[in-house]
Amino acid sequence: MRPGSQVQDGGPNRSPSMADVARLAGVSTQTVSRVLRGHQYVTAATREKVLKAVGTTGYRMNSAARALSSGRTYTIGVVTMATSSYAGAVTQLRIEQAAQLHGYQILGAQAATLERTRVAAAVARLEGRGIEGLILALPVDPWQSASEPPATTLPTVTIGGPSGKGSTGLAVDQERVAQLATDHLLDLGHQSVHLVAGPQDWADSAQRSLGWQHSLLRSGRNIPTPIRGDWSPESGYQAGLVLGRAPSVTAIFAASDDMAFGVIRALHELGRRVPHDASVVGVDDIALAAYCNPALTTVAQPFTALTAAAVDHVVAQIEEVDLPDTPDLTPELVLRASTAPPPHDD
Repeated sequence: MRPGSQVQDGGPNRSPSMADVARLAGVSTQTVSRVLRGHQYVTAATREKVLKAVGTTGYRMNSAARALSSGRTYTIGVVTMATSSYAGAVTQLRIEQAAQLHGYQILGAQAATLERTRVAAAVARLEGRGIEGLILALPVDPWQSASEPPATTLPTVTIGGPSGKGSTGLAVDQERVAQLATDHLLDLGHQSVHLVAGPQDWADSAQRSLGWQHSLLRSGRNIPTPIRGDWSPESGYQAGLVLGRAPSVTAIFAASDDMAFGVIRALHELGRRVPHDASVVGVDDIALAAYCNPALTTVAQPFTALTAAAVDHVVAQIEEVDLPDTPDLTPELVLRASTAPPPHDD
């Protein structure tokens, strides 16, 4: 039988059905459904037979029909900030990839600001489209300071910020992220480390600032006044123009790779060589970090493990099974060419 050809017990215009796939594979329609949803309790041999039958028949699962037959949508809602930051983009992509492995799709909604009403409106839009679970990929918990919990009874997971009432929280230790970067620069022999921080109302930014401060205090070093950016290369560039004019500044921790790129550009324009005159460390380990000049030393975050865990947890709650173990979410320092010992007076 060729893909898209006429199938048994139907006219020439009938599309292949799940029953056709089950008949050809010699399994039940429930088994076909499990394979197409990526269910883990299916043997490799059975999965192979079903997928081969899918290819032979040309069957394509219709999400609307699936919802009508099961009473479920197999859809997870994801609320993110309206931002162009790398972390936001990669989080959305990784969530979608992880959801597909479980046989779920995602619907996204963005909150223009972190105001409670804006986030609540984004959640309401998703609920109106029949989502079964919710992932809040937000830099802060929008319900933290509210007098009422979120108006949702859906299984909910938050990532990248504190968890709210009735939700599971998953996050990378951002203080540890900053400590890895700061301690690396101090271990190289720099007397202090200057910080280009992120936005003040972002949890990640606040925690990285604390980690940087704690490292300096623990080492008995002076704590310079941070310069605050907005995650963009432009804000890093402006901070670099200020820091680069002070010869005493030999080590800079930028709270994102994008801001680190801007810092390096400004230092180059000011005639400050990186890392000979000043070292720079970023955060995230985006793809460009390994290819800029010089290649950027940065702290890699386990985005894939974090987003997969979020999807695993919300699916487990939806399907009322035991919650999976949380994977290792430890950040890792990635050493490249943008850091070196401080310059010595000749």
